[in-house]
Amino acid sequence: MSAAAPVAAPAGATTVLVIAKEPLPGRVKTRLTPPFSPAEAARLAEAALADTLHTLLTVPAARRVVVLAGAPGPWLPPGIEVVEQGAGGLDDRLAAAFGACTGPTLLIGMDTPQITAARLAPALGPDGWDGCDAWFGPAEDGGFWALGLAEPDPALLRGVPMSVPETGAVQRRRLVDAGLTVRDLPALRDVDTAADAAEVAALAPDGRFAAEWSRLTRTAAR
Repeated sequence: MSAAAPVAAPAGATTVLVIAKEPLPGRVKTRLTPPFSPAEAARLAEAALADTLHTLLTVPAARRVVVLAGAPGPWLPPGIEVVEQGAGGLDDRLAAAFGACTGPTLLIGMDTPQITAARLAPALGPDGWDGCDAWFGPAEDGGFWALGLAEPDPALLRGVPMSVPETGAVQRRRLVDAGLTVRDLPALRDVDTAADAAEVAALAPDGRFAAEWSRLTRTAAR
């Protein structure tokens, strides 16, 4: 019996980017240590990234790209392009990711494995950019988990202070001050701490992240 042909991911008008680090111990999710070891934190990061990328395969997109610091691994599903992150601070790297794109582009992080096609639908639907210049997805910690631009402009990101409580507010104000019409996606919780991980696992109990969280916490309880 011949193998079934893979299901084609739906086409769309928007390029979707995931900004990510290779999930290596000591390089990712360091705020999960403790209670987890660096290797365990890396496994949680890998599961979160895999969930995020597999969700991308279910949404309409012109391109699906992981903008990666490091090398791809078994967590990378077929159908996802890989491009190397640029140099500099996070604002410069995000700016470079947008600068390499043309047309509507939506960038998301690797720390929200609870994203679903439904949560992304407002920005990626057929009328997602009608009367809209930018999409903004706030994170509960004051940052942002998604940023979409109808016309990618790296200058909209350069100089925004990253990884501080006011990051999201400054970034959204930058869009508004540029005269852009901004629409908001739902606020989501990033996985940074063990408490974050527990809540996100509960929000998406059927995902790879929740399975890894459950496995690690069961092991620790023995």
